[in-house]
Amino acid sequence: MNTSTSDSLSLSHPYRYEGQPTLEEARRYCARLAKSHYENFLVATLFCPRALRQHFYNIYAYCRISDDLGDEIGDPQQSLALLDWWETELDAMYDGKPRHPVFVALEETVKRFQIPSEPFRHLLQAFRQDQICTRYATYDDLLGYCRYSANPVGHLVLYLAGYRDAERFALADKTCTALQLANFWQDVARDLDKGRIYIPLEDMARFGYSETELQARKFTPAFAELMRFEVERTRALFLEGQALCNMVDKRLRLDITMFTQGGLEVLRRIESQGYDVLSRRPAIPKSRQLVLLLKRLFRPLS
Repeated sequence: MNTSTSDSLSLSHPYRYEGQPTLEEARRYCARLAKSHYENFLVATLFCPRALRQHFYNIYAYCRISDDLGDEIGDPQQSLALLDWWETELDAMYDGKPRHPVFVALEETVKRFQIPSEPFRHLLQAFRQDQICTRYATYDDLLGYCRYSANPVGHLVLYLAGYRDAERFALADKTCTALQLANFWQDVARDLDKGRIYIPLEDMARFGYSETELQARKFTPAFAELMRFEVERTRALFLEGQALCNMVDKRLRLDITMFTQGGLEVLRRIESQGYDVLSRRPAIPKSRQLVLLLKRLFRPLS
């Protein structure tokens, strides 16, 4: 592959790359990847200082490719092999020998903010887990998964903002876990299509709802009560995590508030359709996303 220009940096699966990109080429690669998924990345970049924007792109590119290798390949064994390859690229970066454009760019971020490898490795652990674990017996088991699938992202954002303490990390974990859980309740049907069930089996048993009924997409009063229970405790996590807003600077406070309000809006959408997430996915219309954003923008940042 000719690597003389940034145009040669392909975004296609499986994200392999031959040659050695320059730092500027690598930066553009990460920026293009982030912007190609911009709807999911809008708040995190729109209000961050310009000096940090490229670093957000770099981290997002790593997370995006990691997620795709785990969730978009369609073959668990191939995904596991690709995730192993991706971790060797991570190792090469921490050894000072980055090869892939994501890691050429990310090395600059890691060095500037002194980010350890654990958050990056934890994400890979979650994506590997998705290939071999399709059920969660208990809520604690599910929280254990969120510890690796969601919480590292919050830690990475805090590193970029200059925070490294356990108290802020713990509060960020509540918000990130709540966002992951809200996504699970929103995507029950989609996950079923992938052969995955994230509703804890102990909760299904508690409310008298069987996996057979779930596989048949059977909406019942028992399922409604089950989802009500999951929604309420997810909302409680969001509210607990809001304490972080008083411990960070104004720009990051806005991001946390927007993510929290977006997650709470998903929960409200689930409630508004009577907890039936089996026949219709409770999505937030773009018009409503804009309303949430504008409401926050015109509220004073105290």
